[in-house]
Amino acid sequence: MPALVLLGAQWGDEGKGKATDLLGGSVDYVVRYQGGNNAGHTVVVGDQKYALHLLPSGILSPGCTPVIGNGVVVDPAVLLSELSGLNDRGVDTSKLLISGNAHLITPYHQTIDKVTERFLGSRKIGTTGRGIGPAYADKINRVGIRVQDLFDESILHQKVEAALHEKNQLLVKLFNRRAISVDQVVEEYLGYAEQIKDFVADTGLILNKALDEGKVVLMEGGQGTLLDVDHGTYPFVTSSNPTAGGACTGSGIGPTKISRVIGILKAYTTRVGAGPFPTELFDEDGEKLRVIGHERGVTTGRDRRCGWFDAVIARYATRVNGLTDFFLTKLDILTGWEQIPVCVAYEIDGKRVEELPYNQSDFHHAKPIYEMLPGWSEDITKAQTFDDLPKNARAYVKALEEMSGAPISAIGVGPGRTETIEINSFL
Repeated sequence: MPALVLLGAQWGDEGKGKATDLLGGSVDYVVRYQGGNNAGHTVVVGDQKYALHLLPSGILSPGCTPVIGNGVVVDPAVLLSELSGLNDRGVDTSKLLISGNAHLITPYHQTIDKVTERFLGSRKIGTTGRGIGPAYADKINRVGIRVQDLFDESILHQKVEAALHEKNQLLVKLFNRRAISVDQVVEEYLGYAEQIKDFVADTGLILNKALDEGKVVLMEGGQGTLLDVDHGTYPFVTSSNPTAGGACTGSGIGPTKISRVIGILKAYTTRVGAGPFPTELFDEDGEKLRVIGHERGVTTGRDRRCGWFDAVIARYATRVNGLTDFFLTKLDILTGWEQIPVCVAYEIDGKRVEELPYNQSDFHHAKPIYEMLPGWSEDITKAQTFDDLPKNARAYVKALEEMSGAPISAIGVGPGRTETIEINSFL
């Protein structure tokens, strides 16, 4: 059975947790393939709400094995805290697998993340300050600490010492901060080894064997397409590849084994942090979307910037990810508007542009060109089929599908696990 990829098609926060959880009961493995605890998913099961930051959403599905892949950066303190919180609520976390090749976030990564962001002043990027970027930088610079290093004290000490040799110079001489003790970091991280050793495995081998046996593997991205370090709105991006290509490198599963790539689209658009956002609203409509949609970051706690649906971005996501399907979320939030604007193109220097400009300056100056679609006032949260939706809601979905370039196979009409209309099966 080929693998599936599920990813954000905007700037993140599209509702990937709900989509992954919906599929979790039908798949054998759910793999988080990039990012760290700078991402967050909210999953509603019955009357229970779960906020997940590092763990794959599949951990809430009893028959599913959740996997943290090699492309993830792991803060062990956050991981253990999140596991403890779920255990206290009766969730079985014993099936979790963690790649031994995943890199670790350390206290010095967090410190550097915070001081460098403050140092940038008005040019700050809007990072979460959780050490994600510095951990990935160390990975690329080949001075990173991996999960497997926790089980060899000598190697761990050598690697931490090498990493802090330069970083302490930076902290003390440039940022006027105290040097970080090598021994303290090593001691703290050796303490995590015993607590996570039973979860650590060769996950790439396990996942490929599972696929060979006909098992279903779902790969889950954090953040979204426009936050991809290569294909996003650089430099206002994350430090990894949430796009479909990242699913292969972050899990150890080859591209020929992937059969479906599902993009999660919110029925409007949001983003957290700094950076360009052509359809952003600064009026009552923007505030209404924020309040009704509960648009506050699961991990950051920051209010999300809100705007109308951007079809240019959706088409771009379809192209760079090779999307086969869309899952449209939060359609219910748009109930009550007489007319709903949809951005179909941009105006840049007086010219109409229908594809995302590759030039950073052009995108910063892009003005949305809107098409007005009729709204609806009927409650759609009880809709079970596409035909149960009001006429104008159906027309809105069909218009977005045509503009975005891939079929919409599922629609979220409420926050709950069951409040989803399935048009076409993903499996």
